[in-house]
Amino acid sequence: MQLGPARAGHLAMLAFSALVAGSFSLGAMAAPYVSPAALTVLRFALAGSLVGAAALATTGIPRSTWVAPWRYLVLGSMLAAYFVLMFKGLQTAEAISTAAVFTLTPIMAAGFGWLLLRQITTRRMALALVVGAAGALWVIFRADLAALMKFQIGSGEIIYFWGCVAHAIYAPMVRKLNRGEPALVFTFGMMVAGFALLVLWGWRDVVETDWANLPGIVWICLIYVSVAASSMTFVLLQYATLRLPSAKVMAYTYLVPSWVILWEIALGRTPPPAMVLGGVALTVLALLLLLRDEG
Repeated sequence: MQLGPARAGHLAMLAFSALVAGSFSLGAMAAPYVSPAALTVLRFALAGSLVGAAALATTGIPRSTWVAPWRYLVLGSMLAAYFVLMFKGLQTAEAISTAAVFTLTPIMAAGFGWLLLRQITTRRMALALVVGAAGALWVIFRADLAALMKFQIGSGEIIYFWGCVAHAIYAPMVRKLNRGEPALVFTFGMMVAGFALLVLWGWRDVVETDWANLPGIVWICLIYVSVAASSMTFVLLQYATLRLPSAKVMAYTYLVPSWVILWEIALGRTPPPAMVLGGVALTVLALLLLLRDEG
């Protein structure tokens, strides 16, 4: 059975959410041992090589791809900032709380989608975004009403929040800047630009890192985030953003905390308290509300 564009976009984002979740759990385990900039440089190098090889083997990379290269610099800078800030935040924040911060991305993406593309948010979508944001805050503050009232947020969550702002702008910008390039080709251009910017900014961290003596979890994390949580998810996100409104694309981030809990359990780590799971349930409800709004 052949899927329509919208259904194919939804399926791509379902896979996206499952793959992204693993980067939070593995990233939290690897973050104490390596510089965020150094890890992200290698991540872009490996992931970009894989995407470039896939593009050459399928659609090819025509010369027209490099028309207006500033587009790739804009997009590459956004995702480079996102990943560096993610690993920086994971040095002090827990995987589940950072995943909850990630679920604030849809409400920001809806705002940027309106500003950049004039995409309208319906009443049901607005309700879903508010419900999802409430669930995210419940998890971020660990179901502690006193902390919520005082707005006590950990430094890691604050750092990662600014990365999520960059990620939220990225979704509508892909649709605005794409000029008909296939998803693989456009992703490759963005990753080349992101890698160049990262090298200019973080080359000292790369040189000073003692790569030979890093623990195995760093290399496991690097391979996973480069292959599954970079190469594959970049293409899935690119594919979906050309078929779905920005708010719906980002809506699938609401599933990430649920996937992270499963990852944490699978890796033998302690699951969150039952009260925190109430916030996760709200994020799932938000996703269901958004997916019903197909009209």
